[in-house]
Amino acid sequence: MFDDLDVRALSRRPGVKWSRAEPDVLPAWVAEMDFPPPPPVREALIRCVEEGLGYPAWDGRHTGNPLRPAFAERMRARHGWVLDPAHVREFTDINQGLQAVLNVVTRPGDGVVVHTPTYPPFLETIASMGRRRHPVPYTPDGDSWTFDADRLDRELRARPARVLLLVNPHNPTGRVLRREELQALADLALRHGLLVVSDEIHSDLVHGPHRHIPFASLSAEAAARTVTLTSATKAFNVPGVRCAVAHAGAAEVREALAHPSHLYGEPNTFGVAATLAAWRDGDAWLAELKQVLARNAALVREELPPGVRYRVPEATFLAWLDCRALRLDTDPHTFFLKKARVLLNDGRSFGTEGEGFVRLNFGTSRSILHDILRRMRTSLD
Repeated sequence: MFDDLDVRALSRRPGVKWSRAEPDVLPAWVAEMDFPPPPPVREALIRCVEEGLGYPAWDGRHTGNPLRPAFAERMRARHGWVLDPAHVREFTDINQGLQAVLNVVTRPGDGVVVHTPTYPPFLETIASMGRRRHPVPYTPDGDSWTFDADRLDRELRARPARVLLLVNPHNPTGRVLRREELQALADLALRHGLLVVSDEIHSDLVHGPHRHIPFASLSAEAAARTVTLTSATKAFNVPGVRCAVAHAGAAEVREALAHPSHLYGEPNTFGVAATLAAWRDGDAWLAELKQVLARNAALVREELPPGVRYRVPEATFLAWLDCRALRLDTDPHTFFLKKARVLLNDGRSFGTEGEGFVRLNFGTSRSILHDILRRMRTSLD
């Protein structure tokens, strides 16, 4: 299933990943895998069409949306995190959830702490909403990445912030934070009065022996100042269904988002059906997927061009590639697009720390990934 992909069929897909690539270009950019979604998800979407598309029996003003108990049960079963389903609400995607939270708890000029490099739409959100970005750089640490919590503590004493935007597992590095690191951030949040907005959308894609720990599960105190954002769209490869959930452990956020009731919209029937099917019946497929991704991550390590530094990600299907040692006469994104005919994400879009980097999506078949890496090697001959 995962290796039975045809480039010609993929190139006819209407989605952004393949439609933006010229016919002779292999796309390995946006965080969307090439695999079809799990069979239970496809079956659930077909049932939606066959059974009718009337108004759903739930809406955002009541607790009747089945996503809420389904999310609570998944967190309990996978992570031992027991939460109140009444504290869950729905959004169309993670970005809307973040913007809604920033809108109700911050003002222009307020600081937002964020590990960098980071997901470009988050940087765009902070800038477009007039909030002040407070970067916490991830720096190389052997085969992984680290950040300086003590430095952040000193900086916050000198220049306070309002929100810690945590991306864990991290995009683009694939770093999975350990319990002691999360606890250090929780202590900082308490000490400096930070609301934590924790994007955990890649949590189902953590590779062993690493383990995801929901930030809000650290303690009741941590949960009370945290908004957790997540979705089934990344792990189960259904980004187009536009459905995400937020657990608002912070009472001030819960209350602020409740009124007016329709301002932030509601999820559509397809999004809810796909998410429920993924969470309830998609884990066997997910287990197979993670084996394929682990294999592909190793293939990237084996077949990358010499001179490209790659730290194998602890989660996700994304490789953050350091191309600075190549000393190219242009940025690596442009170089590999022109010379290799491979479309990657430009590291500069992840912030200034991404200069000289590209992000490669290895969520595809072995043969397609092999061709991508072969083209990249050949372009440097």
